[in-house]
Amino acid sequence: MDQRRAGIGLTGFASFPPVPRTEPSPSELEVLRHIRDVVSGLRLALLTGAGLSTDSGIPDYRGPDSPPRAPMTYQEFVRDAGNRQRYWARNHIGWSHLRRADPNAGHAAVVQLERRGLLTGLITQNLDRLHEDAGSVNVVDLHGRFDQVICLDCRRTYSRGLLAGVLEELNPSFLKRALESGVVEIAPDADATVEDSELISSFVVAKCPACGGVLKPDFVYFGENVPKDRVERAYSMVDEAGALLVAGSSLSVMSGLRFVRHAAKQGKPVVIINRGETRGDDLATVKLAAGVSEALSWLAEELPGAPQA
Repeated sequence: MDQRRAGIGLTGFASFPPVPRTEPSPSELEVLRHIRDVVSGLRLALLTGAGLSTDSGIPDYRGPDSPPRAPMTYQEFVRDAGNRQRYWARNHIGWSHLRRADPNAGHAAVVQLERRGLLTGLITQNLDRLHEDAGSVNVVDLHGRFDQVICLDCRRTYSRGLLAGVLEELNPSFLKRALESGVVEIAPDADATVEDSELISSFVVAKCPACGGVLKPDFVYFGENVPKDRVERAYSMVDEAGALLVAGSSLSVMSGLRFVRHAAKQGKPVVIINRGETRGDDLATVKLAAGVSEALSWLAEELPGAPQA
């Protein structure tokens, strides 16, 4: 039985009933106490990844149980109208199947850390905007946002929900036909795997209503650079912090790993909480292989206040 529900977010992602919070195991508690000792009295820069949102029912790309994926690159998207047609057709199907997700206990813990003055800022690699939905304020959406599209020609932005309505008007029977043909899989970014090439080739792609230009989801594709101002703002958060905490990221891409290297080069403690291996493990002062939500909840309650400036 499908238990997806509406939620309160603006993400468009599937949301299953949230994973109930569990308490850390004795071995995890031992490491958490060590982390507390290492970062006590320090303000933290926090870097989060997909491992934080899995408890909200959002699948990730690189988790232990995630199938291999080959998302479309920026270069493939911009150079070929056929690629854009395939992308938007599959995305329209995925968007129609997915629903809004709720923030989980980990997102709430991040809000608590921020309100207690323990964070210099939050850098997230996630597109889902769940940090903002939970109440976080000082956030760098490093890879962009899933709920918005941008015109590559005039740079105007539009709501992804609004675009969904436009695509439905342009393709009135498309979703019904897609349902009849069968959807193989829906990826974390709403890219649906569909084997009916004739169906895909019939899809009408929406153009920018202002200039007729090419619309693209307002997030960073593989092969595309993170905007410079976001990177600089994120670096400043690390520079102002006494330590860097990484939660739920495999650090597989350089956009996140560079902040770990930056903090380590400055001699600042680097704490990584992630169930699997990461590319930054050799630079970590402490590494905890545990559930991100449980660990952040514990730290939000146990870390002392009044950090040093």
